[in-house]
Amino acid sequence: MKLTKRLHSCVQLEKDGRVLVIDPGAFSESDAGLGADALLVTHEHPDHFDEGRLRAALDANPATELWTLRSVAGQLAPAYPGRVHTVGHGDTFTAAGFDVQVHGELHAVIHPDIPRITNVGYLVDGSLFHPGDALTVPEAPVDTLMLPVHAPWNKIAEVIDYLRAVKPRRAIDIHDAYLSDLARPIYDTALGALGGADHGRLAAGGTAEL
Repeated sequence: MKLTKRLHSCVQLEKDGRVLVIDPGAFSESDAGLGADALLVTHEHPDHFDEGRLRAALDANPATELWTLRSVAGQLAPAYPGRVHTVGHGDTFTAAGFDVQVHGELHAVIHPDIPRITNVGYLVDGSLFHPGDALTVPEAPVDTLMLPVHAPWNKIAEVIDYLRAVKPRRAIDIHDAYLSDLARPIYDTALGALGGADHGRLAAGGTAEL
């Protein structure tokens, strides 16, 4: 399985000539979803869910399908009958040849005065976990953790503790559009020294073999 990091929280996975894309949101490239055989969206916030990007991908390939939570599925299902699937915690499915398990139910707390929305994470092929905007610890081993390194809802101590709790073999940063180049070495040093796992990051377009 080949991982390509796209901007912010979007990642692209390729296996046996097929492509799965997770969270092609408004902060990712305008063509982030194009060419995907399957699309996964973790939640409705615009940096993870951009309706235009999803519609472009679904229109470009009539065989492309989308798996997501109810709040997103309801906006797209009427226009794409049979191609938009609603999922929740505990579900399993196969998308474009990838085996996917769904973990998690709620977005991380931004502030007690802001209501929490639904958020799901995806464990792909029992190997790579993308948690969306939550610090969900899957009930299964994780080899590669896509680590939400910087967000309005987290601080570095929580990210370190999350990395320790999941215990992946390696972690690769996502949710990094807010993080300045000046701060990146500080985060790299802390996560590498304290997280207990191999930690790295990829520039947009960078790849890794999983």
